[in-house]
Amino acid sequence: MRATFVLGRIAGVRIGVHWSVLLIFGLIAFGLAQGRFAVAYPNSPVAAIWVAGFLAAIVFFASLLAHELAHAVVARRNGVGVDDIVLWLLGGAARLKSEASNPAAELRIAGIGPLVSLLLGGLFVLLAWLLSLGPVPGLVVESVAWLGAINVLLAVFNAVPAAPLDGGRLLRAFLWWRTGDRLKATAGATAAGRVFGWLLVLLGVVLFLGSGSFGGLWLSVVGWFLIAAATAEGRQAQLRGVLSGVPVRDAMTSDPVTAPSGLSVADFLSGPSYRYRHSAFPVVHEDGTPAGLLTLDAARKVPWDSAEEVKVDEVMVPLTDVSVVAPQDSLADLVPRIEPGAHNRVLVAEGGRVVGILTSSDISRTVSWLMNFTSQARKDQ
Repeated sequence: MRATFVLGRIAGVRIGVHWSVLLIFGLIAFGLAQGRFAVAYPNSPVAAIWVAGFLAAIVFFASLLAHELAHAVVARRNGVGVDDIVLWLLGGAARLKSEASNPAAELRIAGIGPLVSLLLGGLFVLLAWLLSLGPVPGLVVESVAWLGAINVLLAVFNAVPAAPLDGGRLLRAFLWWRTGDRLKATAGATAAGRVFGWLLVLLGVVLFLGSGSFGGLWLSVVGWFLIAAATAEGRQAQLRGVLSGVPVRDAMTSDPVTAPSGLSVADFLSGPSYRYRHSAFPVVHEDGTPAGLLTLDAARKVPWDSAEEVKVDEVMVPLTDVSVVAPQDSLADLVPRIEPGAHNRVLVAEGGRVVGILTSSDISRTVSWLMNFTSQARKDQ
């Protein structure tokens, strides 16, 4: 899930928001204002009820962000890099650059999220109780109490032992510790995720058909998402198994065509060196060090009458938003980070200079070759 826009950085981690957050934010604010708050305090001013609904929704998403930031901070402390955090329709996700090195680290990284949500829920409940003892409007107390309940619910739901939930990570850590095999542990957690997802889908359908409840329909949507995410996670685990022990240099495109920093967009688009089938090119400084990644789409969006003045530096994806790895790095660790699209291409650098570029197509080609090689070896036996 790629962010539609970036809010900034917290503790060095880029925080992004997907457009779907606007939808769920509106639904939460509307549901609280026209539902729970309006029913509990029908005599409150309409404006006050709507303000309470919007503020509660904002604090709820701040709680989600705290949940994901906890994952990111603990991941870093356990030697796992973090790409970014993206808030979206069904919550949030911290994208890690690699996997935990051992079951204990996996346990710490996965467990901290539900623990933070549970702690926040307890604090909100305590705060609601304290506010109820004083001359505080009931609408304020109700808002804080809802935040306490929703955070506790978030902690409990995330602790369910089914991938891709945090509980699925905890289950994988346990299975990994028991079997010593991370791939088998992942397969077990993803199977649990699919089962749990189908249970939610069926329960949602029953509730929707029985009472016409919108909540039942939403439950089915969540279940379907869990099935899809667990299946994708299982496929990634299989890919990582196939690519285990394969370095990046064996899959990358070596010596890619690069665009010098300071080159005009017009020269880039008309230059014979760039008339290839490639859709993205590394941008490098004069000394060969990487500066960013330029996509043809971004260059073509520049009006032609100003293309002579606009430099590639101004329209490229900056290096801070591009993954850079070394040729000897593990290819398997890059599988979760590479998706279709130029923004997810990985630059390969050695000695400070760009020596290659890696795409999802390069990985697919390597996987096909390895599987064919393995299949042929089995036939020969």
